[in-house]
Amino acid sequence: MASFPPRVNEKEIVRSRTIGELLAPAAPFDKKCGRENWTVAFAPDGSYFAWSQGHRTVKLVPWARCLKNFLLHGTKNVTNSSSLRLSRQNSDGGQKNKPREHIIDCGDIVWSLAFGSSVPEKQSRCVNIEWHRFKFGQDQLLLATGLNNGRIKIWDVYTGKLLLNLVDHTEVVRDLTFAPDGSLILVSASRDKTLRVWDLKDDGNMMKVLRGHQNWVYSCAFSPDSSMLCSVGASKAVFLWNMDKYTMIRKLEGHHHDVVACDFSPDGALLATASYDTRVYVWDPHTGDILMEFGHLFPPPTPIFAGGANDRWVRSVSFSHDGLHIASLADDKMVRFWRIDEDYPVQIASLSNGLCCAFSTDGSVLAAGTHDGSVYFWATPRQIPSLQHLCRMSIRRVMATQEVQKLPIPSKVLEFLSYRI
Repeated sequence: MASFPPRVNEKEIVRSRTIGELLAPAAPFDKKCGRENWTVAFAPDGSYFAWSQGHRTVKLVPWARCLKNFLLHGTKNVTNSSSLRLSRQNSDGGQKNKPREHIIDCGDIVWSLAFGSSVPEKQSRCVNIEWHRFKFGQDQLLLATGLNNGRIKIWDVYTGKLLLNLVDHTEVVRDLTFAPDGSLILVSASRDKTLRVWDLKDDGNMMKVLRGHQNWVYSCAFSPDSSMLCSVGASKAVFLWNMDKYTMIRKLEGHHHDVVACDFSPDGALLATASYDTRVYVWDPHTGDILMEFGHLFPPPTPIFAGGANDRWVRSVSFSHDGLHIASLADDKMVRFWRIDEDYPVQIASLSNGLCCAFSTDGSVLAAGTHDGSVYFWATPRQIPSLQHLCRMSIRRVMATQEVQKLPIPSKVLEFLSYRI
């Protein structure tokens, strides 16, 4: 079985440049289950990078200094995370709003991470309560950690202190995502088959339980305008939710095996989902149409055998911040970078035992986590967007597919502004 279509020569595909590595410290129980790095995350403002080193530990490092350290020591620098320390002279005087490194013991195996930042003038979506334990300021930066025991812990990124302990899930919290609008609305996805909506500005009050999944929920993601949520899970499940009414919009049909990751494009017009069926689909979430298929096995497995090629299961997918590229990570020891208008990778990198990936805030670096608690970094494809892409993104940030289709403009202009199969 091949990794690329017959017309594609793997030797001609660009190899991603290695930026650096962060290796988890050795421990006596490294060979035991629990060391996996299931999530890597960049802070929305680019100030921090966080990952789980396994066995309860989360590491928070100032991203600018981490990147500078990589560049100072060459493109293939290997840094042991236990020795990545800030000198006293560079610790910014210990000020709360200055990036400092933290090691957090979460008390249980960590399955998910998410950064959240607040907008103080944003009104809570929950009932107004006069008294709160915490008053989040404009410079507040939080880290949510989802644990093996079903708990969610909320940490102050600047101090490393525990702020809230959210208790309601009965199984592993597999994924977490904050609403991008600064409302500090947090959604958690769990193996207990539910999604739960929390209002951190209301001391972590649980506002809603979203039910519909018949099996484990693996991942969830907000649309850029926070109006829509995608959740994916076992038994081919891809669900879209209205986050103003907390109702299901539609189920997306097309995958042939468990769906384990999802991400929206920066303009909200596209949705990428990754599955154990060896495929990444790019959908129009407003119509439910599949616009693009990115295959990781050729010839592709037929639906009845789609779960059999487990050496090609896709583990993670992430949209770049320019909206032009998608990164995927599969069990075939390869990271792929795709253009949204090409069905073969434009850039690749080697990675063994990969589990998750995410683009840096500026989109210049891709981080990927592995089974052994380590993180690897590559330079991402850089390309000047076309006029068509810029026009599409501009209009799709404010208009859904159906609204664009109703515009009183010539059909050629309409085609120019549309993402099509």
